[in-house]
Amino acid sequence: MAELEQKLIKQGSEVVLHFDLKLSDGSAADSTRVNNKPAKLVVGDGSLTLSFEDCLLGLQAGDKKSFTLEADDAFGMPNPDNLHHLDRSKFSSETPAEIGMIIAFTQPDGTELPGIIREVTGESVTVDFNHPLAGQVITFDVEILSVN
Repeated sequence: MAELEQKLIKQGSEVVLHFDLKLSDGSAADSTRVNNKPAKLVVGDGSLTLSFEDCLLGLQAGDKKSFTLEADDAFGMPNPDNLHHLDRSKFSSETPAEIGMIIAFTQPDGTELPGIIREVTGESVTVDFNHPLAGQVITFDVEILSVN
């Protein structure tokens, strides 16, 4: 009786995995373990950046690995063009302009884009549309649960 061949992750593989993202200081940025809900993705579908996908290629079910990605390979560097100054009147009591708040802004095409309130000065509100982890070195810990 032949053993079942383990499938290695490649382009097009459907992968179920747990992952933890940590910042260089060791603090947790994201984790599928918090709610014990593993992530499911197809390699190459665009849900992960190429750098994150490259970390998975060649792994198989049962593998646990840790990778460190520089900011350019993770979520990129902050782009000053992604800082926008909005009029305070665009905010309401339901969505007040408070520093540190993350608010979803509806784009002209109907998609939502999260922005972080960075500064409130008089009637001007500075909103940062960079990814919250932009500019950070990320440690990507994965545990591969299944590969199809």
